[in-house]
Amino acid sequence: MTASFDGLLPGTERALAHRVAVAQAEGRAPSFVGAVVRDGAMVWSGARSCVDGHAPDADTQFRIGSITKAFTAVLVMRLRDEGLLGLDDPLERHLKGTGVGEVTIAQLLGHSGGLAAETPGAWWERSSAELRPELSDVLGERPFLRTPGRSHHYSNPGYTLLGSLIEAARGVSWEEALRSEILEPLGMGRTTAQPVAPHAGGWAVHPWADVMLPEPSEDLGLMAPAGQLWSTAEDLGRFAAFLAAGDERVLALASVEEMRVPAAPDGEGEWEGSYGLGLQLVRRGGRTLIGHTGSLPGFVAALWVSVEDGLAAVALSNATSGPLTGVVAADLVGIVAEAEPRLPEPWRPLPEVEVDEELLSLAGPWYWGTYAYGLRIGAERGVVLEPLRGAGRRARFRALPEGGWVGLNGYYEGETLRAVRRADGSVSHLDLGSFVFTREPYAPADAVPGGVDEAGWRGL
Repeated sequence: MTASFDGLLPGTERALAHRVAVAQAEGRAPSFVGAVVRDGAMVWSGARSCVDGHAPDADTQFRIGSITKAFTAVLVMRLRDEGLLGLDDPLERHLKGTGVGEVTIAQLLGHSGGLAAETPGAWWERSSAELRPELSDVLGERPFLRTPGRSHHYSNPGYTLLGSLIEAARGVSWEEALRSEILEPLGMGRTTAQPVAPHAGGWAVHPWADVMLPEPSEDLGLMAPAGQLWSTAEDLGRFAAFLAAGDERVLALASVEEMRVPAAPDGEGEWEGSYGLGLQLVRRGGRTLIGHTGSLPGFVAALWVSVEDGLAAVALSNATSGPLTGVVAADLVGIVAEAEPRLPEPWRPLPEVEVDEELLSLAGPWYWGTYAYGLRIGAERGVVLEPLRGAGRRARFRALPEGGWVGLNGYYEGETLRAVRRADGSVSHLDLGSFVFTREPYAPADAVPGGVDEAGWRGL
């Protein structure tokens, strides 16, 4: 059986349009745009507006607020991948004189640096950047509210520091680095630091009356890396495709996957999910979503990606409060995933060059004590170790050039799995971070730590 799907079914499109219409009406938003990306391509977009015949489209700019942080984080990861810095490096090693230099780059990316959530003084989103000309004006006299590294505490000033770090490493402005290293390679020509027509105006809607007033649109200055950008549903769809699959021109998939892993313990009541390196992670409707939400006066935005479903959704609106873009974007993903579930890739055998008798001899059941596990051969000579019954520690392993495998996820991430051989070359057992896996549970001749009772198995 073969199948080809260029667009969505009419019923699915109707459900998506209905969700956007409800969001605009119930959120009392001047306008609302939604879009869905499937397998890297936009397959639907729709909008609703209070002005008849003038609804925005997928090419209309909205301000995206803290979604900007994901772009800043990608620029930092590029510096890491080029060997210009390490995520565990203290900030002071690369950016001198901040007064908070003991904070690591990873802590800033994951909001675990203990820095304040906001800047001192006037509300930075609604006041001139001229009030904060230096980093000291952004950080204030009491930059730390918590001990660095202990817990998640969202910090906008932390991303100002990361933007200054990028500028110091590249020798160009944050905006120039963003344009040349991310926006241009991904074809995101409608993502800019300042609004470019056609763009929506930002509005505040009165909470108790159907009236509204325009919100100011301030240049954020040093705070730009935390929330400056304007973008469109179409451009954010391209960025969503990148977050799902990576792009060697920007960042390899392995590094993007690293960004999608929780980076720090959650602060109490902080998130319904977790936070990686510049990306939010949430569980909605039984699926994991990665991306970011954003807001600035006059605008709210959300971008969610379900890697497993091959789906992403964007929700943009031009109201300070009311429209629940994060919920709507998650709902758009759910509507498509449930109405048109992703077809699995057809099963294919491994390439012949990846399999040999020695590797195949390791496949099958193994026992850690009396716990039964199965070792399955994967692509590129990798393996998967998984419990055969009940709960247990499932992990994927990548083959190492020198032999053995390294864990890629879960409890065994970073741990080494190796086959230990007897003098005659036959496999005695598997060693995984000192855990011994044998072919039989507690066989007398097996290399079981502590030995096996000589009387063997017995009844009561």
